Amino acid sequence: MLPQALLLLSLFTGTLAQDGSIAGPTSSSSAAGYSCDASKCKLPDCHCASTDPPGGLDPKEVPQFVVFTADDAIQSYTIDSVNQFLAQRKNPNGCPPKMTYYTSLNYTNYTLVTDWYVAGNEIADHTMTHVGSPEADQINGNLIALNALAGIPMSELRGFRAPYLNYTVETLKLLAASEFLYDSSASAAIPVTDNGTDAYWPYTLDYGMANDCLAVEGLCHGEPKLPGFWEVPMYALFDKRGVDGPHLMDPWLDTANGESAVNDTATLEYMQSTFTDHYNGKRQPFGLYTHPIHVAPSYPGVTPLNSTIKMINQFLDWAQTQQDVWIVSSGQLLDWVRNPVPASQLNSLDSFKCSTPQVDASTKICNGIPQNEAGLLSHCDFPDFPFFTCYGCPVEAPTVDDPNPAQQVPDGQQARFRLPSNCSTPFWDPIKGECICTASTCAFVDNSRPVGPNGANLTGGGTGSGPLSASATASSSPYVPFNGQGSGAETLKFVLSTAAPTVLLGALFAVAGIFATL
Repeated sequence: MLPQALLLLSLFTGTLAQDGSIAGPTSSSSAAGYSCDASKCKLPDCHCASTDPPGGLDPKEVPQFVVFTADDAIQSYTIDSVNQFLAQRKNPNGCPPKMTYYTSLNYTNYTLVTDWYVAGNEIADHTMTHVGSPEADQINGNLIALNALAGIPMSELRGFRAPYLNYTVETLKLLAASEFLYDSSASAAIPVTDNGTDAYWPYTLDYGMANDCLAVEGLCHGEPKLPGFWEVPMYALFDKRGVDGPHLMDPWLDTANGESAVNDTATLEYMQSTFTDHYNGKRQPFGLYTHPIHVAPSYPGVTPLNSTIKMINQFLDWAQTQQDVWIVSSGQLLDWVRNPVPASQLNSLDSFKCSTPQVDASTKICNGIPQNEAGLLSHCDFPDFPFFTCYGCPVEAPTVDDPNPAQQVPDGQQARFRLPSNCSTPFWDPIKGECICTASTCAFVDNSRPVGPNGANLTGGGTGSGPLSASATASSSPYVPFNGQGSGAETLKFVLSTAAPTVLLGALFAVAGIFATL
């Protein structure tokens, strides 16, 4: 059965190589025809599309956000892929970085979704079966299944990204009608240094869209008007060709500068160059938008280039030596845009703190914390993509027509209880059907420190400091850290994030069962 399963996965993931690629500008000022009344459009629930930082902040006071996202199925090998870039890192308040996983359900292991969420990351919607321009049942069915089988609170499923970045005006209307907070499918495809750049800070659609006017029919010129619904643009990277050399998702898969072969050194150069333009300008967010399978070291039968993995880490090592650089999720970025504060005050926003649920290690409860849930997971042995869950196996795999099938109950056992709206995931016992705490006793410990400068005492690193190749070693980088500390990569202290053991243990528990059944 293993070869068949791997073939299915290969067919599925093989379509992703061009998922999210762009060839040039997707909008222009004239095509947008955008106009917004800033005197009426006020934060936190309305914001005009603008290249200026929100709240009137001086760019020098604004955090430089590196938005890290992943798309598609959540499996042990995709978690391994993300961990190789983030697990060893810290933000300037000592907290592990968080990221957003835009999750589709084919091949997804639900218990890893739970673990990843409880570890502090954002789970968002990417349709049930990875279809572009999705209908309402593809969008809402994903919410239902993620809530029912992964225990993600409905209130926390706030964001959406369209597969292949293929969306329509109707998609945006469906999202707003389903009370999503934001979409992140639109491209910002003109460099921040160019006149007429479309690299806007996140904005609401009270006055319509300002991105993708040349790429999506019916957008812009004031449409669609969706008050309070946010667009979080995806910011392209640009090689030496400028506007004619854009790169969006998985830039390390692209050739650079019009060449015919992928070159890690050239990719690193334009990643650093684009980052520098953002940092020295108005500090619009910088995005690393990934399909993690392409750089997954544990995916059976696929061996990604070590030089590429090293290059991505080298970029993050370098970026984290700059001052006021934060690796964040889409949700964190939007929380800040709605409540903008100087970088030195980011700890005033709850989503930037490291709040860890305090559940005794000896407690046996299926709650997204591997040390508590070991031996309690339900194994749902479906032939195409088996999975584990804390919330009881359905009688059949979720489908678009039935995203929440009835639960199969083994002889001598009782049905498991789905997460209610009045209990947090790490404190809900789905076997007993009880919350192990009340509002006054649900303990989250905040381990964040006062916000400090980026530097060796707070950031991760060391994973990408080695040379990419002999030719890379011979070249001196023109990108000097803005804090004047030198390259810094070799001096950074390796620190393991508090999320890493949770995620890695979750992956170990899950992968053993998944591949044993294939």
